[in-house]
Amino acid sequence: MARQVALHGPRAVPGGAPAPWVGAVRFLRRNPLALMGTLIFSAWVFIALFADILAPYDPLAQDIVNRLQPPSRAHWFGTDQLGRDLFARVLYGGRLSLPAGILVILAAGLLGTGVGALAGFVGGWFDEVLMRLTEVFLAFPTIILAMAVAAALGPSLVNAVVAMVVVWWPNYARVVRSLVLGVKSQEYVEAARALGVPESRILLRTVLPNCLAPAVVLATIDLGNAILVFAGLSFLGLGPEPSTPEWGRMVADGIEYFDQWWMAAFPGLAIFTVVMAFNFIGDGIRDALDPRLRGNV
Repeated sequence: MARQVALHGPRAVPGGAPAPWVGAVRFLRRNPLALMGTLIFSAWVFIALFADILAPYDPLAQDIVNRLQPPSRAHWFGTDQLGRDLFARVLYGGRLSLPAGILVILAAGLLGTGVGALAGFVGGWFDEVLMRLTEVFLAFPTIILAMAVAAALGPSLVNAVVAMVVVWWPNYARVVRSLVLGVKSQEYVEAARALGVPESRILLRTVLPNCLAPAVVLATIDLGNAILVFAGLSFLGLGPEPSTPEWGRMVADGIEYFDQWWMAAFPGLAIFTVVMAFNFIGDGIRDALDPRLRGNV
């Protein structure tokens, strides 16, 4: 029993309080906003997966004769300057914006978590070097640094994602480092060392699992921000090629045809709903993992 407690911390004690994630699931079931966000996100995932079935037209097919048509029964969201159906392009845009935002957060979260965990656990000069490097990235506004990196790499989908990962990981490094500094001084960590458990195993099996909940909350909320920044890079011409059905690029096209309100309104509404959904989910998870609220779940 002593070894089990030492290796895994208080979460592994038999007969103790349930893991935080059990309370999180219960709380989400009772949180209407989190539930709404989950339903909206699930709907967009469904749309992205089956866009080729749901879309009534090819998103790249041009019809100059019917260009700049307002919403109608034939074209629910109208057409753009090349006669392409906006409803089809908005549906297909989910296939690009959603995976791009999720990929950025996953890559940045893994990189930042690794850097922050090593810095906090090892300490000393190693911690100083990594944290000074982190502060260099944090000294620049996120969107400005992302624009600079994307412009240096060249406009493309891959380069936009890389640029966002470069500017996003420091946030996770700082959060995880502060959590590791608090957890590594706990009694169960000292007990693991007394039992001769290797430092790498203590970090991976004992310290890090007890630091992930706040990082998960940050990642969930950041998903909406990542999609916004990705759309911003595309809006500025630093994302995918212009013909690609991507929400930010579609909004940029709509700005050039301001009188045709539907060109920017519908892709903008798609961005709004996705960002709102992730914010609702993130807030719900944060509340569910709050010790002050968990007891009421």
